[in-house]
Amino acid sequence: MSSLALDGNVLAILDLALAEDIGAGDVTAIATVPGETIATATMLAKQPGVIYGLEVAQAAFQRVDSRLAFRALVEDGDSIEAMTRIAIIKGGARSILQAERVALNFIQRLSGVATIAAAYVAAIQGTTARIVDTRKTTPGMRVLEKRAVVAGGAHNHRFGLSDGILIKDNHLAAIGGPDRIATAISLARQSAPHTLKIEIEVTTISQVKEALDAGAEIIMLDNMTVAEMSAAVQTIAGRAIVEASGGITLNNVAEVAASGVDLISIGALTHSAPSLDISLDFAIGGDSLVNQAVS
Repeated sequence: MSSLALDGNVLAILDLALAEDIGAGDVTAIATVPGETIATATMLAKQPGVIYGLEVAQAAFQRVDSRLAFRALVEDGDSIEAMTRIAIIKGGARSILQAERVALNFIQRLSGVATIAAAYVAAIQGTTARIVDTRKTTPGMRVLEKRAVVAGGAHNHRFGLSDGILIKDNHLAAIGGPDRIATAISLARQSAPHTLKIEIEVTTISQVKEALDAGAEIIMLDNMTVAEMSAAVQTIAGRAIVEASGGITLNNVAEVAASGVDLISIGALTHSAPSLDISLDFAIGGDSLVNQAVS
């Protein structure tokens, strides 16, 4: 098993999910399936997309029963067509049934994130912009969802509040209002270590100029039109990294990228990604091909 599956944060998330689902035991499997029954299950992706979460799914099965054999037929980050077999699991039928839903929940969710990330990356091909995620993640799932974003070819923004200074409208409101940009940047500069860049969110060209004059190193253009973004990029003229955010969809992301911004942050990568349709097809025993695949 790889380092991802052994990561303590991942195992903690898995254990919580398994405890939530299994509780005191799978009463249906115990009541209906003889304990000695051996089964083979095939994980099937019914939609095209980018797969991520195979190692997490493997860990889910093997946290329930370490004797279960798991064989991935594709790799995390692979783009697959509809009706692609992505993994085979063999072992105790009761154990497979107990882990099935949790394993599928993780890989469906994470593959959905990777798939939508890949769609945004494809939409801006030929530009110099990067697609980045946000902190709008499922509580407790951030480490996995951000890895799924990378598997889809996009990039991570800060992981948490301690990773970088990002002054937003509510920070300005807390110290007196939107005209306090210079004050906020000065305060941040006084306390921030030299290794942290200072980013500030702005909504107007006037605020862009204020942020530049105050020495902001990253300027986030929040909910600006494409024309306003282009004007901001020209005003900044390479003196700061430019990030676009707010109201950006697959329909307009190419226009946003063409404005010349460096980064495009998309909350939808994690807060609105639809899960990929993946099923687990169950059979008793297994043929020679399956036996070879999981050996």
